[in-house]
Amino acid sequence: MRQAYTTYLTHTIQQLIKRNISGVLLLDKPYGISSNKVVQIIKRIFSAAKCGHTGTLDPMATGLLPLCLGEATKFSSILLGADKTYEATLKLGFLSTTGDAEGDIVQVATTSTLPNLLQCEHVLSYFIGKIRQIPPMYSALKHNGKPLYAYARKGRTIERPSREVHIHDISIRSLKENELHLSIHCGTGTYIRTLAEDIGKALGCGGAYLTQLRRTAIDYFDLTQAYTLSTLEELSAVDRDKYLLPIDHLLKKFPSVILDESAASHIMQGRTVANQTLNINDKPTNILVRLYDSQQQFLGLGEITSERKILSKRLLANF
Repeated sequence: MRQAYTTYLTHTIQQLIKRNISGVLLLDKPYGISSNKVVQIIKRIFSAAKCGHTGTLDPMATGLLPLCLGEATKFSSILLGADKTYEATLKLGFLSTTGDAEGDIVQVATTSTLPNLLQCEHVLSYFIGKIRQIPPMYSALKHNGKPLYAYARKGRTIERPSREVHIHDISIRSLKENELHLSIHCGTGTYIRTLAEDIGKALGCGGAYLTQLRRTAIDYFDLTQAYTLSTLEELSAVDRDKYLLPIDHLLKKFPSVILDESAASHIMQGRTVANQTLNINDKPTNILVRLYDSQQQFLGLGEITSERKILSKRLLANF
């Protein structure tokens, strides 16, 4: 009895004491919960004072969801504009009010109008490159300060302008009767639900909706690096922390600059550093760079100005 009480008390104290822990966690989001719910779960598991995501996944979607803990949240917007890769299963000949399996479904075609593999390959080729999409009503886009889905839930439809998105590649994984399984590599702002519906219409079967959606990659991160909630729950606190990536893993696309002791001190005070002892002549101006001190400790992001000086942009607080 005393052991059980001690365990309970220890667990309660751990939940009350929030840690200033920082890092990047690559999570394999499960089906059926929102990205915001995942954030709350991760905050509890790690007893983290701060946690945020780098772009949402719908509750029905699974797969790669990078999360930022602590100081990493300062850079969480970096992946918002990154390319993404999805595995999507489309049910052809049906439409959904939400574009996925959670909406009201209506059949709009018979099996006699379903396409074959060659027809699918031909039609999909027209969706590769820059295309225009009309964002779905069930989305978080704002209209007069309210998300579109708030209007949709009340049966209202708001006129939405089309927007340009970039589809880098679409490949067919399988076609079984009215289920088309695709791999989609796309640019930022792409709505896969809208893409599915548009593909269904272009195939001549009236439309399609998503029965499954799984994100497999974002930029240079992929699902093989991610962990499930159940795996994290089973680990001890010490082992769990080892699953966090350093903050600068989010920023690999930016070139790095190493500062000497004086320059690092100036940068952390918010002062501009002149190009005297810095080796930045080979780098273009007006770009963001990763900043490190002489001990290879990550300091944050800076910008090389047109005068070839380094200006601090977003720095860590715990230097």
